[in-house]
Amino acid sequence: MKTIDLFYQGEGVGEIEHLEIDAEATFATLKALLAEKHGIGPDALLFVEDEDDPLDDEAKIKERASDKGLKVHLNRCRHVEVSVTFNGETADRKFAPGATVARVKRWAAERKFGMTAEEAGEHVLQISGTHERPAPGTHIGSLTNRKTCALAFDLVADERVNGAPGWER
Repeated sequence: MKTIDLFYQGEGVGEIEHLEIDAEATFATLKALLAEKHGIGPDALLFVEDEDDPLDDEAKIKERASDKGLKVHLNRCRHVEVSVTFNGETADRKFAPGATVARVKRWAAERKFGMTAEEAGEHVLQISGTHERPAPGTHIGSLTNRKTCALAFDLVADERVNGAPGWER
């Protein structure tokens, strides 16, 4: 029996989790397993990371996996309403819950606020009203609560420490 390394996040599952699953299993089987493990209802959808459409329940996992495995997201939200604010301007867009923070940042910084890739690299997304700056590989659906399919970010300058006084020799 060949197994696939599966990495996932989901509604209420903030950290990346891992499991091995039979390559012949369907996404319906995977969805039921994850929903039961994490207490998510049977109406949840399964997404491949950074893809907009949910997976077909009848498809086999091996059809979508690579040699490195597969990254998926389980969520009851079909879309997450995302707003990003920068310099007093707000941009809004719907993303699939498996979209990464990096994808949202690229869209906001480069497409909506006209930054170059270099300028965008000097900024990070911070959840509005907090000091929380999720890692670039975090799925946005894992940052929403179970009652709403929305998320608000501020695009802020990345604070970098270039060295502290007294370290010169």
